[in-house]
Amino acid sequence: MGKTQPARGMRDFLPADVRRREYVIGVVREVYERYGFEPLETPAVENIETLTGKYGEEGNQLIFKILKRGEGERTGEADLALRYDLTVPLARVVAEYGERLPKFFKRYQIQPVWRADRPARGRFREFYQCDVDAIGSRSMIVEAELCAAVSDVLTQLGFTNFTIRLNHRQALAGVLEQAGIAPELHGDALVALDKLDKIGAEGVAREFAARGIAEEAGGRLLEFVAGVASLERASELVADDSAERQREGFNAAVLGRLVEFVGAHEAGARGADELRQILQFAEATGAGGRIKIDPSLARGLSYYTGAIMEISVPDLAGSLGGGGRYDNLVGMFSKQQVPACGFSLGLERIIVVMTEREMFPVKVVKNSADVMVTIWDEESVTRALTLARELREEGLRVDVYPVPGDKLGKQLKYASAYSVPLVVIEGTEERERGEVTYKVMSSGDQFTVMSTVLAEQLGNWVRLERMPIEYADEK
Repeated sequence: MGKTQPARGMRDFLPADVRRREYVIGVVREVYERYGFEPLETPAVENIETLTGKYGEEGNQLIFKILKRGEGERTGEADLALRYDLTVPLARVVAEYGERLPKFFKRYQIQPVWRADRPARGRFREFYQCDVDAIGSRSMIVEAELCAAVSDVLTQLGFTNFTIRLNHRQALAGVLEQAGIAPELHGDALVALDKLDKIGAEGVAREFAARGIAEEAGGRLLEFVAGVASLERASELVADDSAERQREGFNAAVLGRLVEFVGAHEAGARGADELRQILQFAEATGAGGRIKIDPSLARGLSYYTGAIMEISVPDLAGSLGGGGRYDNLVGMFSKQQVPACGFSLGLERIIVVMTEREMFPVKVVKNSADVMVTIWDEESVTRALTLARELREEGLRVDVYPVPGDKLGKQLKYASAYSVPLVVIEGTEERERGEVTYKVMSSGDQFTVMSTVLAEQLGNWVRLERMPIEYADEK
C-alpha cells in the first residue's frame, strides 16, 4: 500500500479547515471591496522567464520549476514554473492588458502560490495569499489606504494588538551609502539586515563580514539602527502618554534622526519625506496609530523601490504579511514604466494564529448545518425531504439524517456530535395536526409550531441567534 499522507509541505483541508479559510477570505474580500478594489485571477503556471530574476537570490532558489516535456525529463531543463507570488503575475497582466484596464487599477487577488521552501510551523510549500494592489499612482495616498485596508481586515478578524512596520527603500539606500556601504553591496547588506530580529546585531555583523562589507561601514549601520531602538525605549518611558501618542512621538523622532543621518543624500531625503507623507495621510484614514517606522526593515524581495511595510504581532515569530511600492516591476514586461504598490496578507499564518488563539466564531469551526431534519420512520422519508427543501428555500443550511428507522436518540446524538444547533422532529400525530417540533440542542428546549411557519421561525432563530419565543408554544 502507498503512503496516504500528502506531499511534504502540502496539506489536505478537512471541512473545519475549509470553513476557517473561507471565513477569513470572506472578511478580506468584503474589506478590500469596501476600499474599491476589484477581483483578479491568474494561472497557477507561468513561463519560467516571467518569474526568474524578480525575487532576489534567495527567492530564485525557491521557485517550483516544471520540467520541460520530452527532453526536459532527461536533461532537467524547465520552461514553466508554479506561481511564486501574486505580484509578478499582476505586473504581467498590467503589461498585457494595459489598454483595457482603468488608468488607476485597484485589484485584490486570493489564490494559492507555491514555494520550494523548507516546511516549518506555519510555513508550507503550497499556501494562499491575499494580495491588494493599486496600479498607476505615485501618490503616498496609495500607501496610506493600503495600510488602512489591511488594518481593517485584521481588526475585523479580531486582532487588537498588531503593528504595521514601515520603512522606505530609498531612505534605506541613503542610510547604507552614508554608512559607507558601496552601492553594489546594498543587496547583500539588505539581506543580512533583514535577519536582525532572528540573529541579532552580532549575527548580522558576522554576515556583513561574510558578504564583503567593511567592518567600519557595517558598524555605522548597526549603530544607526541601535540609536533608533533607543528612541523607542525612550518613547515608552513617557508614562503619561497613550500608546498612540508614544508611537507618534517615536515616529517623529525617528524621522528626525533619519533626515539627519542621510543629510544631503537626495534619494534618502526624498524617501524620508515620503515616509512623513504616509504617516500624515494614514492619520486621516484612522490607521496612523498602527504604523511604526522601522529603519531596520528591509524585506528581501528585490523589486521594491519605495515604501515597504510588514505586519508584526507580539509573541509571534515572523509576520502576518507585508508589501511595498514597486514602480519598476511592470516595466520589466513592457516599455512603459507604471507605478504600483501592494500588500500581501499571509492567509495561512493568520489562520494558524487565529486557530491557536481560538479567535474563530464557534459556528465557523463546528457548524456545517443550521438544522438537521430527523426521519421518524420509513413512511416519513418523503415528508422529511420536503421539510428540508422548504427550510433551504428560506436560506438555511439543512442536513437530513440519512438512515430511516434509527431511533430518535441516535439521530439526536449524531446532530450533537456535529454541533448542529437545531433539530426538526415530525412524528405521525404531529403531521396529522399540521405541526412540527424543533429542538434547540444547546438548551434542550423543544417548541411546537404549525408546519406552515416552521421555515420562517427557524430562519429568524438562525439570523438572530436566539429563539423567537413570542411565536412559539413551549412543549
